[in-house]
Amino acid sequence: MYKTIIMPVDVFEMELSDKAIAHAEFLAQQDGIIHLLHVLPGSASYTMSRFAADVRRFEEHLHQEAINRLETMKSHFSIDPERLKLHVRVGNVRDVVNELAEELKADVVVIGSRNPSISTHLLGSNASSVIRHAHVPVMVVR
Repeated sequence: MYKTIIMPVDVFEMELSDKAIAHAEFLAQQDGIIHLLHVLPGSASYTMSRFAADVRRFEEHLHQEAINRLETMKSHFSIDPERLKLHVRVGNVRDVVNELAEELKADVVVIGSRNPSISTHLLGSNASSVIRHAHVPVMVVR
C-alpha cells in the first residue's frame, strides 16, 4: 500500500505509540518500510558552556537510551524486523518529521496523539504541529 512510512514515537511514553502500531503495519502491507523516529529536544549546552561536557554526556545517554527503547519497540510489531528502521534525531518534532519525510521521500506519517485540549485543537501538540506543516499525508491515531 505505502512504501515508506514514518512513525514518530516518544520512547518515554510508549502507550501513545502502541496505538499507532497496528495502523502503520496495515499501511505497510507486504513490502512497506516503517521508519520509527524519536526526536530528542535541542540542548541548552550553548547557554550552559561551563557544564558543556556534562550536558554532552547526558545527551549521549539519552540518545543511547532512545535507541535501546526503539530496539525494544520492534518486538511490538508483527512484521519482519528488517522492515523497521530506527532514527533518533535532535530538534523540533515538526521540523525533524518534515526533514526526514523529505529525505526519505515518505508516502505517509502515522502519529499517535495524546489527550487533546482546546489549546491544541483536539489533537496533541506534536500531532497538531506535524499536520499543519507536513508535505505528505498524516494519519493521526488516538
